[in-house]
Amino acid sequence: MTQTNILLEAGTNELEIVEFYLCEQEENLSSYKGYYGVNVAKVLEIIRLPKVTALPEVRHKAVLGAFNLRSQIIPLVDLALWLNKTRAQDDTPKVIVTEFNNVTTAFMVSGVNRIHRISWEEVDPPNAYVTTLTHNTITGVVKMEGRIIFLLDLERIVQDLNPQLGMRLDEAIDWTAGDRYRAIVADDSTVIREMLKDLMQKANFEVEAFTNGRDAWDRLEDLKKKASSEQKPVHAYVQCLISDIEMPQMDGLNLCKRVKEDPALQALPVLLFSSLITDRLRHKGAVVGADEQISKPEVTSLAQKAIAQIKARGWT
Repeated sequence: MTQTNILLEAGTNELEIVEFYLCEQEENLSSYKGYYGVNVAKVLEIIRLPKVTALPEVRHKAVLGAFNLRSQIIPLVDLALWLNKTRAQDDTPKVIVTEFNNVTTAFMVSGVNRIHRISWEEVDPPNAYVTTLTHNTITGVVKMEGRIIFLLDLERIVQDLNPQLGMRLDEAIDWTAGDRYRAIVADDSTVIREMLKDLMQKANFEVEAFTNGRDAWDRLEDLKKKASSEQKPVHAYVQCLISDIEMPQMDGLNLCKRVKEDPALQALPVLLFSSLITDRLRHKGAVVGADEQISKPEVTSLAQKAIAQIKARGWT
């Protein structure tokens, strides 16, 4: 199974997910299937388990080694081990090869079911109990055909396995020398959202952070009404919007499309900050009018481009 084209029109608030499963063995030796999903846009292909070569001094037992795929060396992560689950041994594993954050990583799973096309409105954010129980590795929950599919935060997994891929702000830059700015940030990952909020605050931004595009849009609507009642421009209250793409309820592409189609908001700089900013997917952000598209984890570039967009509008 090879992923070559994303057929969805940009900004429709739809996504396609690859549903896969892990055959998990319980203490009484019985087994059951746990169902999970990943955005098709992150999947390069799905293959049989290749020959794997062990890697020296790996940080986590879930990293089984690496394999050669068309002259590219790709690390392989056992997803069951990462989730602290015991895999039942009576299955034929499959390998999902992914690309995001400009990094290629493969994940071993028990099997793959099919691709589902759904609306982000059908994706519920995990409740506090699920979030705590799964250590912030679940970003969304989909109820489908009598079962629950958990959308995994693969970025969190890759970042934990390789901390060098984490977000860092260039401390050689004097961020406090200029004006202070106001930004709305939307990201469904609790870890990334809090980290991004902290780093943008250090870059001289006042930040309001939201867990999905719907909440960010509602806040922009409130600010638009406030600006109208006080006879001020919207940029008196917020100077830029920074949004992830993958989010429950409303994704970043649909959020951006709404902003750019609203006469009172369309001047607001929209910066898409996502693991899905790749050469083959960049056109989607362009179609909905994004002012900038920055791949995670380049937060220094994000802050610099946000400031440049604000200054270009003369809002300082």
